[in-house]
Amino acid sequence: MSRVSVFGIGYVGCVSAACLARDGHQVIGVDVDADKVGELNAGYAPIAEPGLPELVRAQVQAGNLRGTRDVEEAVLTSEIGLITVGTPSNDNGDVSTRAVEQVVAAIGRTLRQSARDFTVVVRSTLLPGILEERLAPLLQEAAGRPLGRGLDLANNPEFLRESSAIRDYDDPPFVLVGADHPRTAQAVLALYEQIAAERVVTDPRTAALVKYGCNAFHALKVAFANELGSLARSFGVDGAEILGLLCRDRRLNISTAYLRPGFAFGGSCLPKDLRALTRYAEREALRLDLLASILPSNEDHLRRAVRLIQGAGHRKIGIIGLSFKPGTDDLRESPLVILVETLLGRGFDIKILDPGISVSRLRGRNLAYIDRHLPHLAALLVEDVAELAQHASLLVLGSDVADSLDWRSGYTGAVIDLRRDLTAGRPAASESQGASDAWLEPTGLHRSLTTRNSQ
Repeated sequence: MSRVSVFGIGYVGCVSAACLARDGHQVIGVDVDADKVGELNAGYAPIAEPGLPELVRAQVQAGNLRGTRDVEEAVLTSEIGLITVGTPSNDNGDVSTRAVEQVVAAIGRTLRQSARDFTVVVRSTLLPGILEERLAPLLQEAAGRPLGRGLDLANNPEFLRESSAIRDYDDPPFVLVGADHPRTAQAVLALYEQIAAERVVTDPRTAALVKYGCNAFHALKVAFANELGSLARSFGVDGAEILGLLCRDRRLNISTAYLRPGFAFGGSCLPKDLRALTRYAEREALRLDLLASILPSNEDHLRRAVRLIQGAGHRKIGIIGLSFKPGTDDLRESPLVILVETLLGRGFDIKILDPGISVSRLRGRNLAYIDRHLPHLAALLVEDVAELAQHASLLVLGSDVADSLDWRSGYTGAVIDLRRDLTAGRPAASESQGASDAWLEPTGLHRSLTTRNSQ
């Protein structure tokens, strides 16, 4: 078992400290607030949380948990330190890192006077990059030595909810550690040997964004439920019943389906039904900001795809996939159709391969849609990968149709995979928002989106 110091004995810190002590670790809680430290040493929980007073009392009496205001004492009597101080919002909305930085600097100054090994674990919520770009240099400068020589730094996001924090600690969705070295990750994972949960080790940036992603998703679900409930009330039905039925679908609604970042959505259902709901809300003067933002968000993702392709510097482009998803020839509101229309309007030379598309078989609204957006589609389609590869210096993979084709054979040019490249890695400068004023022109994608959203 480890000797652990926990810096900050608020909600996260006090719960973490008490649970770690219960699980056999020797824990010292550190805080600048003398009243909190005094309460802890007297066996009282300094915060209100179900089950915490009893847990704190038992661990203090057992000698497994105590408090101090002395950072030096805490660092020199432990081998791993968890930082759990608050990261509130600044007035402009930025995350405040002041308290975390003060703790990191204080730990580093103590370690400068000692050659002992120490692992610093950030459990406070911080945006990706802050640990690597701000805290790591600060710790190394204060400690007078580089990371990796007995000095380690990791990210260990928590998923505790007030009023159920102890239960959440004991039964987390997973134990998540962001670390650059396996040795560091193992030191953090050792703290949670008593917890029966999946262990996940990743890089610090990913770990940091997972925490933000979880909270954003929770907020999104609450707002969505409230907006759908408001719609239900406007229609004269029970919103709770609507959401209850919606949640019964564990195959698509409450599942991993659709939670895969990639390209924009399209098709004959999602855009149409979103428009119907938002148009009804407008007529009823019912403000539904979340639902009304979905189509604009989807259109922005299309714009990012255009910037990515345009920034690649190629004029001859081959696109694999045109229908809104593989296995169908439905081109209605396919984001790939709008993408091709936009690129053609900007002078790109394009050929398309989609084995499921035959112009002669298009009928009804499907045909009408393509006649309106790509009237010369037949001239753009090619029969096989060889013809596409001969034409293109840049190959754009638009859908999973690409997985059924041997496009790698004989092709040596550049490749953009819209299923991945819009959501992985770092964007090039040419992709940045505002890189081109072309979006102000009433042509291409802007015109296409305006046209279809007014239909």
